[in-house]
Amino acid sequence: MSTLAPGDPAPEFALPDADGNIVRLSDHAARTVVVYFYPAALTPGCTVQAIDFTASLDEFTQSGVDVIGISPDTTDKLAKFRMRKNLRVTLLADPQHTAIDAYGVWGTKLIFGKPIDGIIRSTFVVDVDADGRGTVREALYDVRAAGHVDRLRKKLGIPAAV
Repeated sequence: MSTLAPGDPAPEFALPDADGNIVRLSDHAARTVVVYFYPAALTPGCTVQAIDFTASLDEFTQSGVDVIGISPDTTDKLAKFRMRKNLRVTLLADPQHTAIDAYGVWGTKLIFGKPIDGIIRSTFVVDVDADGRGTVREALYDVRAAGHVDRLRKKLGIPAAV
């Protein structure tokens, strides 16, 4: 698995959202984008993370930061996830692993002491220039879902809602 580091070019992606609309990193020109990868919709840790991002979405957006979650799920599963959990964060489907592989988030991890291949929960902060080219500002691999959004918000200097 090759990983990304701060200063690296952020790989472009063109993936469908929960409604089937294609979303590209370059669509977010002149913005900062948090791109987070999670293992599977409707699982406990992934639900915590998506709900936390949704709860802080207004603060991120007002600070010039867009949030995109990517998983290997289908668009149908993402639509169910969004509806069941009242999510507002953009969720993208990557069952072919194009962005997953490009960002280096597929690998072996331990689940209850057993090695398993899958998504390594990771978050990237990408600065996208006016021409739509992204540069990695932060590359955070193997993050914990609980408390991650709050830690990221503080790291980026995004104020909490009052």
